[in-house]
Amino acid sequence: MKNWLFIGLQYVLPQHLLSRMAGWIAETQISWIKQPLIDYFIQKYAVDMSIAKDTDPTTYKHFNAFFTRELADGQRPITEAADAIACPADGCISQLGAINNGHIFQAKGHEYNLLELVGGDETIAKHFVDGSFATIYLSPKDYHRVHMPRSGTLETMVHVPGDLFSVNNTTAENVPRLFARNERVVALFSTSEGPMAVILVGAMIVASIETVWAGLVTPIKKQVHTTQYHNTTPITLDKGEEMGRFKLGSTAIVLFGKDAAKWEETLEANKPVTMGEKMGSVTANS
Repeated sequence: MKNWLFIGLQYVLPQHLLSRMAGWIAETQISWIKQPLIDYFIQKYAVDMSIAKDTDPTTYKHFNAFFTRELADGQRPITEAADAIACPADGCISQLGAINNGHIFQAKGHEYNLLELVGGDETIAKHFVDGSFATIYLSPKDYHRVHMPRSGTLETMVHVPGDLFSVNNTTAENVPRLFARNERVVALFSTSEGPMAVILVGAMIVASIETVWAGLVTPIKKQVHTTQYHNTTPITLDKGEEMGRFKLGSTAIVLFGKDAAKWEETLEANKPVTMGEKMGSVTANS
């Protein structure tokens, strides 16, 4: 009953208005607002400040600066194996596996459409038909910057406006097409193994999604907006390099093409992961 009330409220609440209000609170520098909020958050979610580059919670100018805090050097070593796929973020595995007939598994009883996920762009979707996916959920206590699973050159970025349902196990199990209906940013990269997509999915109270090349991406557009980078100065990022971040973040989805990637056999739903660890390998025939 409690779960159904939680889900039902999200259908009727003004998701975007609530997120804009949360965004203002998260950006305010008024000390009597931001500092108690930061202190409460650290206590409630047992945030380990010892691994942050700046360990003093009082030095962050606002809550978002704290939430997207940088980690100290050496805290997240990047897997060095030449064929390794690095985990893009701290969090836990929501799901991972094969993309079957253009559909991606969400949770028991639910899947969603690959084409819808990438904003209806058939040119992007065709790269990943019968490919592989991994969905990583970032919890409130986690490090909220997203990094490159493989080295790659940016080809296309698509901003897809949408809903802002909360993203967790409860919503994944009860909200159809969750990741294909929430607001998201799709980044398509070319790599030595072929196309790779990293998709940043927004959620309830997520104030914004940023990328290192475009800055603030959401919330801006009300329609699907595609930016091509083919004819610009190449934007190439190395494996493990930061590519984006969540402010009050959510979920990252990684896509590889057919026969291009193999996930680690030890990975399964709800398994904790850390940014930079090996989560799979590119295959020889890719």
